[in-house]
Amino acid sequence: MTPARQLRQLILNHPPVVAPGAYDGLSARLVEQAGFAAVYATGGGIARGNGIPDLGLMSLDEIVKRLETMVEVTQIPLIADADTGHGNALNAQKTARAFERVGVAGFHLEDQVFPKKCGHYDDKSIVPQKEMTQKIRAVKDALHDPDMVLIARTDGLAVEGYGPTLERAHAYMDAGADAIFVEAPTSEEQIEQIAKDLPQPKLINMFHGGKTPLMPADRLGELGYSVIIIPSDTQRAAIKGMQDALEVIRRDGHSAAMQERMVSFKGREEVIGTAEYTALDKKYGV
Repeated sequence: MTPARQLRQLILNHPPVVAPGAYDGLSARLVEQAGFAAVYATGGGIARGNGIPDLGLMSLDEIVKRLETMVEVTQIPLIADADTGHGNALNAQKTARAFERVGVAGFHLEDQVFPKKCGHYDDKSIVPQKEMTQKIRAVKDALHDPDMVLIARTDGLAVEGYGPTLERAHAYMDAGADAIFVEAPTSEEQIEQIAKDLPQPKLINMFHGGKTPLMPADRLGELGYSVIIIPSDTQRAAIKGMQDALEVIRRDGHSAAMQERMVSFKGREEVIGTAEYTALDKKYGV
């Protein structure tokens, strides 16, 4: 079963699919080892992992290379962040084909103006509805795998308000999207209303500190949300852990005081599968 077919089966048979964010091969491995059925490759996390903000500053080639490393070391379906498709409809086709080649199971494409901003930043701009629907059609025409899950994201709530955003969501689904992602609802009532007004498969973004209030996964599933992504919390936890370790090292010259909050040397090697690689090396050695 292809990763795309796996993701479709999960969305159909086991909603809500909770997909924590990852931004490199190590974090993707950790998501899988924690028992999650899917992993979300956060574009913002990938950008921040390169020391830059989520402002559309990374090239398509840079993103694809990172996705390839994540797919290579995991078995669960990976949902990717395609941003705006990195340009117009033709750029979006190129992005979709590149994601497909490296084994991505699905991705979301958004209606912000290129270059985009993090969906929870202020002062976003979006393209005309027709431009986005044509981009969706272009992407569907470009894909070879009919199971690839195309999620259409709209950032219209903060720009145009609820009514026009709902109109966009329906238009995007009519254009061929497999699921809809209304970014950054600001209240539980709005989350519930979106679920009522959009009976189609839906993705929702849940992370601590954003504009969207946190709700339990079970409740979101009851409302009809198919996929829940938690993009940045793993990276934020890692940042805090590194800051704490660096403070101890700066103070003491070593990390002994941090040992209870660090994975062991052995544990680290288990996470990345060193024993399996060593066994293969012996198998093929001369």
